[in-house]
Parts: sequence; structure tokens; C-alpha cells
Amino acid sequence: MVISVPRLVIAAPSSGSGKTTVATGLMAAFASRGLAVSPHKVGPDYIDPGYHSLAAGRVGRNLDAYLCGAELVAPLFAHGARGCDVAVVEGVMGLYDGAAGEGELASTAHVAKLLRAPVVLVVDASSQSRSVAALVHGFASWDPEVRVAGVILNKVGSERHEVMLREALDESGVPVLGVLRRARQVGTPSRHLGLVPVAERRAEAVEAVGAMASLVREGCDLDALFALARSAPALSGATWDSAEGVACGAFSPVPPLPETGGSAPRPPYRPERPRPQPPDGLIGSGPALPRVAVAGGPAFTFSYAEHAELLAAAGAEVITFDPLHDEQLPDGTAGLVIGGGFPEVYAAELSANEPLRKAIAELAFSGAPVAAECAGLLYLSHELDGQPMCGVLDAAARMDERLTLGYRDAVAVSDSVLAVAGTRMRGHEFHRTVVEPGAGTAPAWGLHAPQRRVEGFVQQGVHASYVHTHWASAPGVARRFVERCRTS
Repeated sequence: MVISVPRLVIAAPSSGSGKTTVATGLMAAFASRGLAVSPHKVGPDYIDPGYHSLAAGRVGRNLDAYLCGAELVAPLFAHGARGCDVAVVEGVMGLYDGAAGEGELASTAHVAKLLRAPVVLVVDASSQSRSVAALVHGFASWDPEVRVAGVILNKVGSERHEVMLREALDESGVPVLGVLRRARQVGTPSRHLGLVPVAERRAEAVEAVGAMASLVREGCDLDALFALARSAPALSGATWDSAEGVACGAFSPVPPLPETGGSAPRPPYRPERPRPQPPDGLIGSGPALPRVAVAGGPAFTFSYAEHAELLAAAGAEVITFDPLHDEQLPDGTAGLVIGGGFPEVYAAELSANEPLRKAIAELAFSGAPVAAECAGLLYLSHELDGQPMCGVLDAAARMDERLTLGYRDAVAVSDSVLAVAGTRMRGHEFHRTVVEPGAGTAPAWGLHAPQRRVEGFVQQGVHASYVHTHWASAPGVARRFVERCRTS
């Protein structure tokens, strides 16, 4: 298959340069021209894709070469960009910043190379003039395989400032494709884990995205940016498919990292091979699909779109519910998925919804499959910052000043509804909370870095952990979970 979707990567020298403003505004500006825009985000970020979805009118998707493997980046991109006129990929951190100790792995530059996509560098020019040319030249020449094809100057103070910047960049050979004024920056509120998610400020988020679009339309050359996107060469390869992933094998986990570090090879992804028939009990067989309830709403906003797609491909009926407002689980719930989010912000409201807390506890104690990541772990605990939670786990959670952040190489310690003991996967932690104790008598994962430790809880059908995983790298997780929903 040939993937010929026009595409751009929006990158920056460092975090805080304005990538999200430019990428989101560009998505919305292209969409306002009647283009079908595919929004993407490099790395494990859950919040920015929410703003991307508002801007583009399509689900924002992540491209993470660490969690999913480099070989899945292009197939997952093709899956999200199917039928689109243009794709905009927002980078993560600085252009060349990747997984700690792993070289370029999972960096924006790495993903840009995998997609063969031109890069537009967003530069905070607020405290420089002629030096901007040296900075851009350095980024453009650092890796000859990365095509830095344009620059957008952000936080420019005046017309005179703009003239000086343009004159300097004339010597660099990298064209200026946009200039955004300092006084016109769009305000998007932040807190302890970054931007406030769209689900928590829907009306204000719509207004903010509109302001970003206006800023980009007024300050950027959209025709030149679209022409640059069209210059991306065609990619040859497969498009990721959830049904293919579920049907072609029971489990395809990511291998462990070598003890010496570096990227481990992964099993080849071959979705173009003849598709086998789904086993009994999967798609299309049986009179009813097991119903999997997925927590959503403002308190639980962190999820990858591919998870729900894989659950559906494995034969589940996926229904979203809001723990802040729904007092019961969806009728006939056979399994429960509680992803990440901000339960600490809504602890009082979650605690006040006692009927739902009791319903979740009853489901968990019945042995039904329950998968909880990060926020879900907090919600299943006995209490969070002194507020009663579901009481499924004999653990207490609280806010903490220290940020826990980073990729993780994990091995399943205990058999669970997600994996058999010994299964290796890659994950990511991102939280400012602490759960005490950090692991149950049957831990969920053994982590290899930054220090060796066990964490999480496996009890009956519950798998609860701080570690976020991307099931596209191991579709057997979804299959195993749905099979347990059928039999529990």
C-alpha cells in the first residue's frame, strides 16, 4: 500500500515555544478551508490531542515510537489519516529530545524521519534577533535526514523586530512561513500536569481553538504550508487495523530492552498477509457482545482511541459513562476500563457519587475484568486525599509535590486479565500522586528503570497500575480482556 497523505510535523527547539498553539491553530485553519485534517501528537501526551480533535473535527491520535515501536508509527499514522487531505503532527519537547538514554528513540525527529515528513520549526523569538539564524541553522543541519523546511517565528515584539529576524534568516536558507505577535498569544490554562483538558472547559476550549486558528490564519502563509505538506514523499507500507491485530495472534508483546540499553527489535508487523478468520467467541459470533464500560467525562480524559477500537474488534460493545454524573454502570456491564485523568481535582464529587462507587466495588469483587490506569488506580483505592473512593484496593492515594514522569520497561509480575506473568511491555508514568502501599501482594508490573521496583495491584479480575500502556503494540491485551468478560 502507498500512503500519500500530505503531512507536516510542527516542532520546536524546546518545550514552551508555541508548538501547541501553532499546530492546533493550523489544524483549525486548514479545516476552515474545507480540508479533511488528520491530527496527531508525538509521544504519550493525552491532553493536546483533545485540542487537536476540536480543531480538526476528528479524533486526535498519538504516534509513540517507544510505546508502540518504530515499525508501527507509519501504520498508525495511515490508520488515523485515512481519507484525509492533510495531516498535521505536533511534536514533543525539543525536536531532538527522545526517551532518556535511548538516543533519538521517540523524539519528534525520529517520528518525522519515519513519516518522511517535512518539519516546520516554531521558534520563540522574544529574546533574540540575529541569533535566531544560528539557532535555526543548528537545528536544520544537526541531522541531515531531518528536513527542517520552514520556520514560524513566535512571540515577535514589533515590526522592527520582525524585520531583523527575517534579515537574519535570509542567510540560513530556511524560509519564514509565519510570524506570530507576542501580544496575541492565546491563553490556555495549565495546572500540575499541563494544560487543562478540553472536557473540563469545553466552551472556553472552543473559544481558545478559534483564537489559535485566527492567529495562524493572520500570521502564517497557509498556501505555502499546504504546499510544503504536499511535498512529503509517498510512504510504502501497511495501514494499522484493529481487527487484523486482534485476529492474527493471541499476543504480540514488545520484547524487553537489552540490559545494556538501546532499542530492542520487535516482532514484524505484517497486516497485508491474508487475514485469518476470527476464533469462536470473537467478532460476529454469538447472540450478544459483552459490554465493556469505559470511564469518561472531565475526571477521566486520558485514553488512546485505539484501545476502544481494539476492544470492539475483539468482540465487545464499548460504552462510555461519566463517574461524576452517572450513578450506575451501564446495564449489563461485563468489564470495566478506567483510564487516566484528574480524579484528584474531582475527588469530592467522585466521592459524593456513592451509588456508583458501590456498583464499581460490587463489579470488581464479583471477579469481573477491571483495567485501571493511573487515575483509575486512584479511583479504585480506599481513599484519595481523605475522600472515600471505591474501596476495591486496600490502599490510600494522595497528592504529592514530586512529579513522576518517564517511559518504563515493564514485565507482568502476576497473571491478570491483561497479560500472563512474564509478558513484557513498554509503558509511561505521569503523575503527582502517591498510592500507599505502592504494590499489592500480587503486583501488576516489575519496572526496570529508573530503578527496579514492583508496582500496582492484581486481585481477582482487577489490574490497577500507574503505568499507561498502548495496546496497539500488544493487541492480545484487548483480546484477553474481552475473553475474560465473556467467561467471568
